[in-house]
Amino acid sequence: MRICSLLPGATEILYALGLGHELVAVTHECDYPPEAKQKPIVVRSAIDSNRLTSNEIDVKVGEILAGGNPLYIIDEAAFVEAAPDLILTQGLCEVCALDYNAVSRAAELLPRPPAILSLNPHSLTDMLDDILRIGAATERREAAESLVRKFKGRIQSVGEREPRRRPRVVCLEWFEPLYVAGHWVPEVVEVAGGDDVLGRAGEPSAKIVWQQVVEAQPDVLLLMPCGFDMRRTIREATPLRKLEGWSDLPAVKTGSVFALNGNAYFSRPGPRLVDGLEILARILHPGHFSAEASPVNAKRVIH
Repeated sequence: MRICSLLPGATEILYALGLGHELVAVTHECDYPPEAKQKPIVVRSAIDSNRLTSNEIDVKVGEILAGGNPLYIIDEAAFVEAAPDLILTQGLCEVCALDYNAVSRAAELLPRPPAILSLNPHSLTDMLDDILRIGAATERREAAESLVRKFKGRIQSVGEREPRRRPRVVCLEWFEPLYVAGHWVPEVVEVAGGDDVLGRAGEPSAKIVWQQVVEAQPDVLLLMPCGFDMRRTIREATPLRKLEGWSDLPAVKTGSVFALNGNAYFSRPGPRLVDGLEILARILHPGHFSAEASPVNAKRVIH
């Protein structure tokens, strides 16, 4: 089977199922596992986000969408050359990946109509279900079921430890403007033993104002911008420290502001969400979890 993955999370699922050799096309964001970066790229972003700040990215996205233009551009020649039998795409977020309708139009260019599997997860359970759906579509049912059982075991291992106290948590998914993380992130926080006081499980990320963070009085502040690694998160977070009330936040007073690799462990609905869960569990309740769950991909932000 020739598979085209237009989602980084789906690409990670394919490799976890042992299907890397059947992957014939990916997007510019499909960078894990490292082998994925060697695959032909058929979709690129209209924005070079590496050269822009959070605010500049937000402004540029708004301008492109207001003009009725796509945020992602498909290389039709490369796509036709890849000739996929199966395309994995999404309809969850127009800012996150190629629009489903654009995928359907591109599929019409192929000599043989491919199967199109659209993934729209809103929770950890949805992500696990998508593994099973991909397994069914690729004739890897047993491998998918085995992988899901393993992930369920790890999730249960974290979730079964009810903490004496659940810290108040705020998860910032974007800095300028401010957004709190939604979809699966509030659920991950809950399973890890925290109380996400601004995010809403199963709902899209929400735009907020700084005063809402101040009023929420978080015990732990998690910085996990979509698409940023930990180093860039730390750099982009600098303006937050100048906001009124920053120094008075409980999280700041106790040194419980953490920069995370949101791109790897929280933004993508794939296998590494379970790693993200274990990272958060270690942050929120460091005495309850083994060194294997140590937050090596989290860094305290010096206030």
